[in-house]
Amino acid sequence: MVRSKLPRGVIALGLVSLFMDLSSEMIHSLLPVFLVTVLGASALSVGLIEGVAEATASIAKVFSGVFSDWIGRRKPLVLLGYGLAALTKPLFPLATGIGAVLTARFLDRIGKGIRGAPRDALIADITPQEIRGAAYGMRQAMDTVGAFAGPLLAIALMVVTHDNFRMVFWVAAVPAFVCVLLIIFGVEEPEAAPRAVHTRLPISRTNLLRLPSRFWWIVVFAAVLTLARFSEAFLLLRAQNLGLSVTWVPMILIVMNVVYAASAYPFGRLSDTGSRRTLLVWGIVFLIIADLVLALAGNVWVVGLGAAVWGLHMGATQGLLSALVADAAPADLRGTAFGIFNLASGGALLAASIIAGSLWSIFGPAMTFYAGAVFSFTALAGLLAGTRKIPGE
Repeated sequence: MVRSKLPRGVIALGLVSLFMDLSSEMIHSLLPVFLVTVLGASALSVGLIEGVAEATASIAKVFSGVFSDWIGRRKPLVLLGYGLAALTKPLFPLATGIGAVLTARFLDRIGKGIRGAPRDALIADITPQEIRGAAYGMRQAMDTVGAFAGPLLAIALMVVTHDNFRMVFWVAAVPAFVCVLLIIFGVEEPEAAPRAVHTRLPISRTNLLRLPSRFWWIVVFAAVLTLARFSEAFLLLRAQNLGLSVTWVPMILIVMNVVYAASAYPFGRLSDTGSRRTLLVWGIVFLIIADLVLALAGNVWVVGLGAAVWGLHMGATQGLLSALVADAAPADLRGTAFGIFNLASGGALLAASIIAGSLWSIFGPAMTFYAGAVFSFTALAGLLAGTRKIPGE
């Protein structure tokens, strides 16, 4: 049984994630519909914007993760990343074209990339190994509370302002700046942060060879799984496609994220005490079910059911994958490891979003989700073939 209490730093970083996701999801829950209905973008354009944005974040995570290992400090990069994201939030209500939205998303995701790997490495630095699954699950759960509170607040504001997208986007900037204050005053870093053994070059062949084979297996597996889990923007477009009004479209993200938030911490604790392989298998099965439900959906209620099962998939897999990376990587290379992991996942998300947008535009929504189910089966086959690579099994 896991009896140790989670460190205060984990809770503080969870609150930081909560406020930033509250801000981000107020915007992102409306952004696909804003792009299509106000700016006249196509589904392919939505997929391209989302894919480029997330790939940008993933590339930035490599450099920030490596740099945090090199200097032996995490908090300054975490603060820089969240601060940049806060500064970019006002760009969304000012956008008048697709290019402006792409620029805003690009800069916002650079901020996410800068903070992501150092934050995840910092959690590993301050958390005992035996409760890391619970720690990552707790941070992910608090992050996801913001992820469903954001769309809920967006719906309320859309009702009050009579579908004024830009007003909602302005309000979304406020919790982002609260998040920065939380980092400054609420997050403490250990005095002796781990430092890389080789300090002349942040990235070297020697350091890459120090990452074990089980780490590289996790990277490949997560990339294939990400191909199956394209941008959640397509869940919103699916709901709109079946007649849900723009005011209520964010409800789909609320449903998904309520389930995600409720399941992330229990699944995280389960990963510390049970079989990680079994939990990953169930996570992929949830995604396959979600894809099939969304492909066959005939009304918005079925889309909501698919979104709920999608949330179970996220709760079962996202915190666990972070714990697997933390356990597989040497302590002084955790930032680098998380950077590489997120780079591979981000590249896969770019490809997945472009594929999803293309399939949607050419063959319709159902084919997009059928393709996701096929990629999910591929990830499941890889998991069953490579179980000996999973730390803790």
